[in-house]
Amino acid sequence: MKALLVTPAALTQPKPEELTLSGAWTARGLGAIGTQLAALSISGRSTSMVLDSARIEALDTAGAWVLQKLLRRLRGEGGCVQVRDLRPEFARLLELVGHEVSNQAASPSPMVPSSSSRLDQLGHKAAAAVSQALALLGFIGEVAAAFAGCLRHPTRFRWLPILYNLRRAGLDALPIVGLLSFLLGVVIAYQGAGQLRQYGANIFVVDLVGLSVLREFAPLITAIIIAGRSGSAYAAQIGTMSVTEEIEALRTLGIGPLDLLVLPKILALCVALPLLTVFADVSGVFGGMIMARAQLGVGFGEFLDRFVKAVSLADYLVGIGKTPVFAIIIVVVGCFQGFRTHGGADGVGRQTTRSVVQSTFLVIVADALFSVAFSALDL
Repeated sequence: MKALLVTPAALTQPKPEELTLSGAWTARGLGAIGTQLAALSISGRSTSMVLDSARIEALDTAGAWVLQKLLRRLRGEGGCVQVRDLRPEFARLLELVGHEVSNQAASPSPMVPSSSSRLDQLGHKAAAAVSQALALLGFIGEVAAAFAGCLRHPTRFRWLPILYNLRRAGLDALPIVGLLSFLLGVVIAYQGAGQLRQYGANIFVVDLVGLSVLREFAPLITAIIIAGRSGSAYAAQIGTMSVTEEIEALRTLGIGPLDLLVLPKILALCVALPLLTVFADVSGVFGGMIMARAQLGVGFGEFLDRFVKAVSLADYLVGIGKTPVFAIIIVVVGCFQGFRTHGGADGVGRQTTRSVVQSTFLVIVADALFSVAFSALDL
């Protein structure tokens, strides 16, 4: 119990030009030293000051820091300061801390940023966008390298996470995808019915619904739904793991984060998104059939008979063929933003929002590029 007791640090001034230091100048012994320093009378001193340190029993970095602050205060009042009878080990620690105090004092104070012009702001935003694009390209390269490593060693594929993500991104998304696709087919047929009725071309509602849903709307609306639903979940999951340092823990255990967190999501969504698009095709065409019968008097039999003639297998495959690319975009962007998360809950929310916005934007851009390429190939 006696070993736990320390003599509090003390500071006395027997003479105007002499200070006596005693006790334990440690984190545990500095409790009352602040009051003694505040009561110290050194104003107007022009002679040299002597610090008698022979009675200092212990010194750690906290005490050395306080001593250095005291020395800087004394030197600032004029004259010189002499530290007398300080143990060699304490002197080395005091000198080391003195370098840190000097560096801190020499470091420039943070400057208040001046108001920049719009051109400067545009330049900063452009530089940030380029930096993020390069980081995304680097992340894509890392994912490709990890996938190549799994192909060389198939045992690295983690089938349970793949099946789990297949259920979460595929099966659980069927209701929302089916409902929105059905309503989309209803809207397309309803909007086209008014124009087709004027020219007596009611039967061509089949061409309108079939081609627009199968080639464009079903793949695109499904990808956008999954980007908002699953892409945000990917970013939030990995972002939370980054904030709580679980990613570093995986690396410490020798588990590749890309193998466990990214590749299963890519493989699962590359399977789930085409299947969801097929379901969206059926739901959208069914919604168009109902509206065509209600608004134009085109029965189900007539609709299906015309549908087989108006829509070819190539039209169907064009829509399905785009979905694996959309799946890769959604997963890569979501996981990339998740790994870039820092801070706390605010950082997770910010990166999740970015992942949804960026993946939706890139999916629409990719769909536009596909449309241009298919048009050039006459597909």
